[in-house]
Amino acid sequence: MTQRHALSDDEISSLSCVLDPASSRRSAEALVEHYLARIAAREPEIHAWAWLDPIEIRRTARENDAQAPRSYLQGLPIGIKDVIDTADMPTAYGSPIYAGHRPRTDAACVALLRHHGAILMGKTATTEFAAVEPATTVNPHDVSRTPGGSSSGSAAAVADGMVWAALGTQTAGSIIRPASFCGCVGYKPTFGTINRAGLKPLSESTDTLGVFTRHVTDAGWLVALLAGRSELQISDTLTRPPRFALCRTECAEQAQPEAHAALDRMAAIAQAAGAEVIEYDMPPSIGDLNAAAMTILTTEARQAFTPELLTRPELVSARLRQLLGAEAPDRRAYDLAQRTATRAREAIGHLFAPDSVILTFSSAGEAPPGLASTGSPVFNHPWSLLHLPCLNLPGMTGPNGLPVGVQLVGAFRDDARLLQAGAWLEARIRDTPVA
Repeated sequence: MTQRHALSDDEISSLSCVLDPASSRRSAEALVEHYLARIAAREPEIHAWAWLDPIEIRRTARENDAQAPRSYLQGLPIGIKDVIDTADMPTAYGSPIYAGHRPRTDAACVALLRHHGAILMGKTATTEFAAVEPATTVNPHDVSRTPGGSSSGSAAAVADGMVWAALGTQTAGSIIRPASFCGCVGYKPTFGTINRAGLKPLSESTDTLGVFTRHVTDAGWLVALLAGRSELQISDTLTRPPRFALCRTECAEQAQPEAHAALDRMAAIAQAAGAEVIEYDMPPSIGDLNAAAMTILTTEARQAFTPELLTRPELVSARLRQLLGAEAPDRRAYDLAQRTATRAREAIGHLFAPDSVILTFSSAGEAPPGLASTGSPVFNHPWSLLHLPCLNLPGMTGPNGLPVGVQLVGAFRDDARLLQAGAWLEARIRDTPVA
């Protein structure tokens, strides 16, 4: 039998060890013990998990270690957002309506993780139906502040070192914003990259599966397996520096000073390392994408939640009922919003100069105080509506010492270039002292 060994903290934090042929010596049991110890110390305060069974995790890890390696994900612990079906764990979708619910089958992405030897650590906390009612999760850097949402538990667990990676979803800003607030990498691939079978729908026009990790390369390799796209197995090696289009969007006045400072600092780091950075503006003719996106989301969400609204309305939060409205949606407004989205997707290509990646805000700034809201998605929703791949890069901090991310956005189906640019910039951040 191949001898296996425990990994150091440095090895655990990076996928570099996974890509080495010697990775077959990785011990799943040692990995889960490392993370379970962290969870035991921190979970009573952070509340990142909706379901966690240490006994079952340890049993699965022992079985995993007795098997021949199946892929580069063999033995790596991954959290699953609790809007994604799991046959052997409850899937409550963040709602009391589904307390104790056990789906008959795994979601497609979960089945793939199992097949390739990943360890499913548990279900991470989510806002109600991945919408607006917050989970009990708090920000691991300041428990009086939101971790963002809706992928609250996934972002907090990865950022706090409770798990190697976690699955999340984004309809408006549910991966990029919590990754910014918590200080980890968040990757929302191009719309449709990862199959959504087994995902509780919120808005079919923009719901997208994605991931949280500590490093850009980890995110690319994980999505490469889930999507069957080997081109996402990237490194930070580029023949020349990438090109960036700095875009503050029409909502720039809603960004706090620390968000502007983080964006400017990231651009300066890129330029100092030889990258070309050019300022771009969204054309006025593209329309109000935030308004169009919200019209589409609320209309489609009301349809998606028809069973819950008709049979158990008393268990749907007042906040979600208010978002959805009491009346039937205006279909003409919905059709107009969809036309706006279609025209914008056709027109957005001009923002991408040859070989360029957009550099913009991930969030309005540091995580806001309080737990009643998960923050504004105004710097995320337009990109989600446009179906573009998005990446949060951590590394900056605000006036309270809290994380402030910067967002990279790629052209449609140009995820590999986005990840290469993100990994290149991530390496420059590590080499540059930042405020």
